[in-house]
Amino acid sequence: MSESVKTASNTLDKHTSAFRTIDIAYIAIGVALMAVCSWISIPTTIPFTLQTFAVFVSVCLLGGFRGTIAVLVYLLLGAAGAPVFAQMHGGMSSLLGPTGGYLIGFLFSALVMWAFEKLIGKKIWMYAISMILALIVCYAFGTVWFAKVYVGEDGSGVSMMTALTWCVIPYILPDLAKIAVALLIGSNKALRRVIRNGENA
Repeated sequence: MSESVKTASNTLDKHTSAFRTIDIAYIAIGVALMAVCSWISIPTTIPFTLQTFAVFVSVCLLGGFRGTIAVLVYLLLGAAGAPVFAQMHGGMSSLLGPTGGYLIGFLFSALVMWAFEKLIGKKIWMYAISMILALIVCYAFGTVWFAKVYVGEDGSGVSMMTALTWCVIPYILPDLAKIAVALLIGSNKALRRVIRNGENA
């Protein structure tokens, strides 16, 4: 009897270890995706990138837990100086600068999606709603940050309306398109089934 229990325990340990390895591997893929998507950018006041797309896809496919951890690791790598942000920038100056609020907002976006996943379930329509709300949260946090931190060449700041005009309005349609593509990829049942294998949260 004790031998059977020991065997079962060893089997469970092996599965748990394998799941953790899978988690780390997929989190690393999510981080890499965010970095690559940030490098695809058009320089403007707030660079046009595919970062939001990468965040949405990561959380949708990897799940709330692994997707959120991937976003956190991505931000920590950037803060440490790795060139993972837009235009291959990195360092605390990127996070603390005028556009840093949008980067930090990615983490809040992931948390919103994770909360919806835990409360409602892993349905595509749920992800559609959570992505839109997550985008709004990112916009709100990033825009308030930008309005507080930005200083023009003449030393003046900007109003919230100006910040919205510069940082949000031009990006709404492109970001909605990113959500549509992220949902299209996330709705692939075969892909979701493979990636969700071993998810433990």
